[in-house]
Amino acid sequence: MQKFFWVMLTLLGGCQNSTAHFNANNPVIFQAMDWVADGTFTEGVEGPAVDSHGALYAVNYGQQGTIGVVQGKNNTKLWLTLPEGSVGNGIRFNQHGDMFVADYTGHNILKITPQGAVSVHAHEPLMNQPNDIAIRDDGMIYASDPNWSTGRGQIWRIATDGTVSLLQAEMGTSNGIEVSPDNLTLYVNESKQQKIWAFTLNEQGDVSDKRLFYQFTKHGLDGMRTDSQGNLYVARYGAGEVVVLSPSGSLLHTVRLKGKYPTNIAFGGVQGTQVFVTMQKRGAIESFYSEYAGRAHTLH
Repeated sequence: MQKFFWVMLTLLGGCQNSTAHFNANNPVIFQAMDWVADGTFTEGVEGPAVDSHGALYAVNYGQQGTIGVVQGKNNTKLWLTLPEGSVGNGIRFNQHGDMFVADYTGHNILKITPQGAVSVHAHEPLMNQPNDIAIRDDGMIYASDPNWSTGRGQIWRIATDGTVSLLQAEMGTSNGIEVSPDNLTLYVNESKQQKIWAFTLNEQGDVSDKRLFYQFTKHGLDGMRTDSQGNLYVARYGAGEVVVLSPSGSLLHTVRLKGKYPTNIAFGGVQGTQVFVTMQKRGAIESFYSEYAGRAHTLH
């Protein structure tokens, strides 16, 4: 099946806005295609994340407060329903296969075992709404926490035992968040302010040396992921694109999507180079192939 999609992608033509190299054994890169049809998820479709078996998960399948699993193109079903009052947003997996979900209505980070048992990993009533999460190799979690009405936001750290610590207050609308492959840099974007910030991470998980990594001039910012080379993939909400930035902050590629409102990104596929993009207004998932595998794929 994977080979079939590679052949079809090759027939569609060359990559867009890219100088990346590829060969006959790989698909065309940076060419967007539909993966899950419109309306399969609600407009709250988010997440997404791929487990060690290659299954893709995204929140709000059919209705709010659910998680769907995708096991191939348009092969989607309900995986589980979250506890009453909980609605998921960002999803990440740790190296043990446990899923963590930002429950923005319950002010929780939920933990879900591979068998589907749901528990509250962390609860913090001072959170506006845990929005997206990133996870370090050692299992430490970082959560963005926007306040959309005021245009402000925060960043929280959640230790492996569930202890919650406020790392940064008085930010802009903190949204997408990601860790570099070497676990030494934390990236956080501010959606309304159109900025991406980089922080240095120490062994204890503290942040320092806040610096502007990239500044956009229009459109919002949403979820982010890094690949194995440290390149940062950024969902450009309203622009209908994913941009790829180098570790030094240079714009490498712009991937044009079919819809205009991407919310988040995950890497998967056989080689870890297939990128999945959740699309808000469509309630769908698009996909394209990248040059390098995602950081999360290498953790499996």
